[in-house]
Amino acid sequence: MSGGQERVGGGGTDGGGAFGPGRAGEPAGDVYDWFRRGGRLLAEGNPAAAEQLLARAAAAEPQSHSIREALARAQFDTGSYAAALENFKLVAQADPSDDYAQFGWGVSAARLGDFEASAKHLALAVAMRPEAEHYRAALRQTRATLAARAGAFGPLLPGAPGYLAPPRQSEEEPERGDGPQGGTSTSTSTGTDNGVTAGADGGTGGAGNGVAGGADDEVDDGKKQE
Repeated sequence: MSGGQERVGGGGTDGGGAFGPGRAGEPAGDVYDWFRRGGRLLAEGNPAAAEQLLARAAAAEPQSHSIREALARAQFDTGSYAAALENFKLVAQADPSDDYAQFGWGVSAARLGDFEASAKHLALAVAMRPEAEHYRAALRQTRATLAARAGAFGPLLPGAPGYLAPPRQSEEEPERGDGPQGGTSTSTSTGTDNGVTAGADGGTGGAGNGVAGGADDEVDDGKKQE
């Protein structure tokens, strides 16, 4: 895992010079020397040895975000993803603006199968540092995994990580089925019902409908007008 930044300064000497012997069971040098040597071992592709030195440095300086972040990188590279996640998480919670800690949290969560958390923290890292291609690549991979899982177990719900909203339908576009079918149904029903019913009632009712109905209608209309 790459991309971390060394931000610890002071203490010790540069370049791995000679140091006095440490206490029993401790490597030579002080905590900052352990940090630099651990970072160098990590860069040289020896994360297991780096983890040993950085773990000692983190125990001696538990509030150092740079030491803990370097330790998390070493743990990630040795396959200790749960331990790496916890250390990246501690750094990110102490400093939410640390984009690399958010990135490390996200990729560690992905290795542990928690792709929802992975998408959340990778999206934060990308938002903070959009020019980082490895951030964007990790986020694309996590979202692709979420989309593939959604295809197997059903669609993603709105608000879920990786959810993409479908394009909105234009309000002016008529919905299918509102055109010719509706017109045919309306004209047929109205014409047939009104024509046949009115004709039958008018023809059969004759005098009853014409006289009585007319009188009743006029009385009702008069009462309404009063």
